[in-house]
Amino acid sequence: MYTYNYDYYNIDTSMPTSYYIISLALSVLFIVSLWKIFKKAGKPGWAAIVPIYNIIVLIQVAGLPLWYLVLLIIPLANIYAIFKIYIELAHKFGKSTGFGVLTVFFSEICLPILAFDKNATYNG
Repeated sequence: MYTYNYDYYNIDTSMPTSYYIISLALSVLFIVSLWKIFKKAGKPGWAAIVPIYNIIVLIQVAGLPLWYLVLLIIPLANIYAIFKIYIELAHKFGKSTGFGVLTVFFSEICLPILAFDKNATYNG
């Protein structure tokens, strides 16, 4: 009548494995970059690995009020908030508004630049 295929283990896993390795590498790069940015700003570096506290510290480093955390959970307002946070963060490190906008779209590139650039010093 009906035939079922219970062969779940015949799946090519080469693509997902490489995806997980790349995702892990980008996550580590993001954490290390935030750690260095927080240390440059005089905040504790370990805050980069605590899930919601890292956003609070990022908002403080950007010099914005903490109610921006509330904006991040409101649809459409979160778009404004993330742009504002990254633009102010770029300004605090002596970068332009354009760099802040690029950070929204290419944070994997721009945050390491803020973290590891010797010329990017925190002006808080």
